[in-house]
Amino acid sequence: MKIPLDRQAAEPVYLQIRNSISHLIQSGGLKPGDRLPSIRQMAHTANVNKLTVIEAYSVLEADGLIQARQGAGFFINPPARSQPKRPSTFAPAQQVIIPNGHATSFLEISDAILQAESQPDIIKFSSGFPQPTGLDDLQRIARRAVKRAAERLFSHNHPQGDPTLRDQIAQLLVQLGLPVTPDNLLITNGSMQALSLVLQLLLQPGDWVVVESPTFHGFLSLLRQVGAQIIGIPMTTSGMNLELLEQYLQSHRPKLIYTISTQHNPTGITTDLAHRRQLIDLAEQYDCLILEDNAYEWLSFGPTPPPIKALDRCNSQGSALKGHRILYFGTFSKTLMPALRVGYAVITGPLYTPLVERKLLHDFHVSIMSQAIISEYLATGHYRRRLNLLRAMNQQNRDVMLKALETHFPAEASWTTPQGGLFLWIQLPPQTNLAALAQAALHHRLLLGTGTAFFADQRGYPALRLSFAQPPEVIEQGIATLGQLLKQQC
Repeated sequence: MKIPLDRQAAEPVYLQIRNSISHLIQSGGLKPGDRLPSIRQMAHTANVNKLTVIEAYSVLEADGLIQARQGAGFFINPPARSQPKRPSTFAPAQQVIIPNGHATSFLEISDAILQAESQPDIIKFSSGFPQPTGLDDLQRIARRAVKRAAERLFSHNHPQGDPTLRDQIAQLLVQLGLPVTPDNLLITNGSMQALSLVLQLLLQPGDWVVVESPTFHGFLSLLRQVGAQIIGIPMTTSGMNLELLEQYLQSHRPKLIYTISTQHNPTGITTDLAHRRQLIDLAEQYDCLILEDNAYEWLSFGPTPPPIKALDRCNSQGSALKGHRILYFGTFSKTLMPALRVGYAVITGPLYTPLVERKLLHDFHVSIMSQAIISEYLATGHYRRRLNLLRAMNQQNRDVMLKALETHFPAEASWTTPQGGLFLWIQLPPQTNLAALAQAALHHRLLLGTGTAFFADQRGYPALRLSFAQPPEVIEQGIATLGQLLKQQC
């Protein structure tokens, strides 16, 4: 394949390569399923560096025009499927949940999922992680990271995290509109550890904590572990019901509000700027802290409001908590690899030092090797390219799932239409037997994320959290089967 290049042009060479291939695809010169030259071949033919070709192919992936197949190369994608036509009709009942009974433990839930995932040919609709792509990149990056970090492997690192990585994360967060310094960052073994350390520091048994309903089931388990009492405020289509929230702030005086403001887990809802400001106003009025846990924020398909933490410095005038009322949590588990176990927290003010000490006493520091790999991704630009790829893949797969739901699910079902993240939240007809549906689906090699785990009382309303981090053909096949099983109950 000959790519004409003008090395004197203002346009970068990698964009010239991308534009030429894009033109060939649009004009029919390259057809769906055609294989592009390998990175090495294209670099040789065009007389450019391999990194230039990698950059060009990465942009084409982000455009949705090509896809990488592990061990096989890069291939032209089929034309984009038609957009789903049905608007979201998600409108859950506004019922506050205060649990008072036994709950299935996080360990039991985790063990059941791991056991089911070990079955061959299972479709993991329950997954909260990205598709396993970019393994060749990982191997190259890991080799470079080992070389750079080799000497540090023979000593302990900083408990708050590697200084270079903290500096890189601080620069990354500026892109979200969240200006922080490395001295405000604590790197942890996933964001779950950061949340756990905060709860252990701030809560006593019997303290009240507000969560969204539904919410991340791992956080619910952390609250149960420290003996907190939970208030589940229902989600509306625009976020937590703030009218109900104020009622319970006044009556129960909780210590904390836990929120997932962008790409909410499990509904996928992102709150607008007005909602975020009103939430801060309520937290200030009733003097409680906000924990903002935005694990999926980097997977947004378009612009989103700045994190609530970014608005923190404008509030709490005259209070000791001025600029420190909100703690922000993030992770690389949803954008890179969960097994690396690297998360982080933005903590300003007097809580930072005692949390670093707790981290030190808990496990000294996060794996130096894991931190080095993340740092290498950030330093080389591979992280940005990977985010572009994941967003393009996820948006295409979300549309495939929405279209399949329109075709195969009963009319009584409703669902959210998230603008990012990895999953849809489907509200099922009230007569649905979730346990029976999940068991029947597992018999057909479908592993479902049932909604019960995401409610504080582990009941709530019948719902599913379904991951679209799957190949399109797998989504279509799985949703068709699931729709048949569901219609048998209705």
